[in-house]
Amino acid sequence: MTNLKVGGVPEHFNYPWYISLKNKSYHEDQINLRWKDFPGGTGQMCKALRDGSLDIAIVLTEGIIKDIANGNPSKIVQTFVKSPLIWGIHVANSSKFKTIADLENATVAISRFGSGSHLMAIVNAYNQGWDIETLKFKVVKDLEGGIEALENGDADYFMWEHFTTKPLVDNGTFRRIDDCPTPWPCFVIAVRNEVLQNNSNDVKNILKVINNINKNFKEINQIDKILAKRYQQKEADIQKWLAITEWNDGEPITPELISEIQNKMKTFNVISKKKDPELFIKNMYI
Repeated sequence: MTNLKVGGVPEHFNYPWYISLKNKSYHEDQINLRWKDFPGGTGQMCKALRDGSLDIAIVLTEGIIKDIANGNPSKIVQTFVKSPLIWGIHVANSSKFKTIADLENATVAISRFGSGSHLMAIVNAYNQGWDIETLKFKVVKDLEGGIEALENGDADYFMWEHFTTKPLVDNGTFRRIDDCPTPWPCFVIAVRNEVLQNNSNDVKNILKVINNINKNFKEINQIDKILAKRYQQKEADIQKWLAITEWNDGEPITPELISEIQNKMKTFNVISKKKDPELFIKNMYI
């Protein structure tokens, strides 16, 4: 039995992994796959890939591309969620800020440098025509840290996935000023190079299982009710989220897509220069 560790954010996007693990779907291929939650998001997962405490990560596209470019010894094997991620732009409910324009010189809470909340704050600033060099950041580690930072005034706004934070908007913890969607597919599956070299067939079998679940995920009986209960969401919100979210069921990632994403990231000043797309990907379907 091969022991491998997979991780991702504890959010509804990753419920297909929960199904596969609950069903022990990998055991017939002699794979003991264990899941670990990473509430700190992509920055936390990139660190775990680097130190070898995680083998497979379900990470934000922009975060892992930037980290591989900076030396993370991993490859993207495919997209996981093909649709954009909708980032809500939140302030404390009692905040003086009312519009995005009000936030130009404000301090943004981020989970970590290199995380999605950090990189999308840069994208949003670019979209608004702000001077990216003057952005001020406060590292808060995770969503709970973001709540605390906004409540005590250590930061002024915080970007996190729209539907994950919707209950906090509903209960008055946050006020959402606007949304900022990613201009690329949001989640990819990244694997450490050592695992790709030593356990290539295991990775292929894992992808086969998860892609089969992704293919019919939205058709699971009462999936909206299941997700609403598990993630403490309103059914209506889960239904809206399901309607705009598309999982990948096996389409390989291409150099052209990586090149296109790098072009946008360079435009947004998220990266300083493009690198060979082949540096970032490993096609497991050849």
